Amino acid sequence: MKGPGLGNLIEIKGVTHAYKTKAGPLPVLEKLDIAVAEGSFCAVVGPSGCGKSTLTRLIAGLMFPDEGEVWLHGELVKSPRKTVGMAFQNPVLLEWRTILQNVILPLEIVAPRMPRRQKEARALELLEMVGLTGFEHKRPSELSGGMRQRASLCRSLVHKPDVLILDEPFGALDAFTREDLWQTMHELRQREPVTAVLITHDLRESVYLGDQVVVLSGRPAHTQHVMDIPIPGPRPLDMLYNKDSVDRLAVLRKQIQIAQGRTGNEERAS
Repeated sequence: MKGPGLGNLIEIKGVTHAYKTKAGPLPVLEKLDIAVAEGSFCAVVGPSGCGKSTLTRLIAGLMFPDEGEVWLHGELVKSPRKTVGMAFQNPVLLEWRTILQNVILPLEIVAPRMPRRQKEARALELLEMVGLTGFEHKRPSELSGGMRQRASLCRSLVHKPDVLILDEPFGALDAFTREDLWQTMHELRQREPVTAVLITHDLRESVYLGDQVVVLSGRPAHTQHVMDIPIPGPRPLDMLYNKDSVDRLAVLRKQIQIAQGRTGNEERAS
């Protein structure tokens, strides 16, 4: 089944979803529309609990909407997608496996017939890109939080996914490590082109990494605002302090306040 959307790798069309609870349905998404162009990086922001993580599961085919449709590559998502890579706030690395063994895990699942040597070569290539050469035989507990997150990024990319979903992967890191990994993401994009969806609460992160920032409303969430950031190629961290970025951040902060219901007199009272 093929659908419209020339140039868009991901399309969320009129998606409505509610969780079943003992007290009755809990609406999370309502008539949500998002389009992500192939090869672009879409950052999604919004109030806590508005359904951002639910959105990632729908894109990955791990759950399905009550209404509406999710399309990848012009195909309706009806089952879990092997072409999706995922990285989370908690790297969830297996302690009984080395970093190299952790990184090749997706290949063991989606490409079981690939020769072991080829799997390891692919993993070592990615580890070199993120500065982890020499740590491939360490256990996760022997690495810092930032290093574990770098390994997690490698694992999410090792099978060359069409879509990379990043669910607050840098949220638990200190500010310096976080900014270092932002730069690493730009470097990875140059060498490993991928269409990405980033869920984040950090507006600076959304502006620095995103080609597009989508602001979701309060629950049940719809697409409240879309901001394009037409800055090609790697970005210096200094860009976050120029006038364009400051203006973009001001707009996004205002949109979040609207989503939270904190406008007008309510905003001044806070």
